[in-house]
Amino acid sequence: MLDDDTRYRLLSLLQRNPELSQRELADRIGISLGKTNYCVKALIDKGWIKIHNFRNSRNKSAYLYKLTPAGVHAKMQVTRRFLARKLKEHEMIANQIEELRREVQAEAQLGHSPDANYQ
Repeated sequence: MLDDDTRYRLLSLLQRNPELSQRELADRIGISLGKTNYCVKALIDKGWIKIHNFRNSRNKSAYLYKLTPAGVHAKMQVTRRFLARKLKEHEMIANQIEELRREVQAEAQLGHSPDANYQ
């Protein structure tokens, strides 16, 4: 259930915003609160994040999520994989766009399309 995309997004958000609640994490990532709870627990079990209670907080259920050194290393690895996958997706989309442009231009040359000036 904890795929690379979710792992990357959770670790990135928690590194930048350690005070986010699980509900806020769920909203920002676009997954259910239950899945967020499961994923955060998995990250804690792996030793990638630690949880600290705000002792001075009025909201006694407020927590601070801190990436451990192992979590920072794991985030770096998952970021590399995420970047490689996104670059590959970008290349595929760029190729599809170029193919579509050629198709539209070919149809325009045959007179099949009145508005074929897509750049």
